[in-house]
Amino acid sequence: MGSRWIRPEVYPLFVTTGVAVGICAMQLVRNITTNPEVRVTKQNRAAGVLENHDEGKRYSQHGVRRFWLSQRRDYMQALDNDPPAPK
Repeated sequence: MGSRWIRPEVYPLFVTTGVAVGICAMQLVRNITTNPEVRVTKQNRAAGVLENHDEGKRYSQHGVRRFWLSQRRDYMQALDNDPPAPK
């Protein structure tokens, strides 16, 4: 029998590398398409510096960030809600 070209031990490495590349690609596409400071076309670049505060706020406060900030951050919620028992 010949040796295997890809061993099963490296599958987790391929998965984590694939996820990292996917996250980088997603962020790159998000920045190119929705970032108010990035202008790809010549017509948009000719506009100069714009004062788009609303557009910048929409970009920075996206859905994932709004969801994350709305969640409780208590790590020990059961201990925080119950007062300690008297001795």
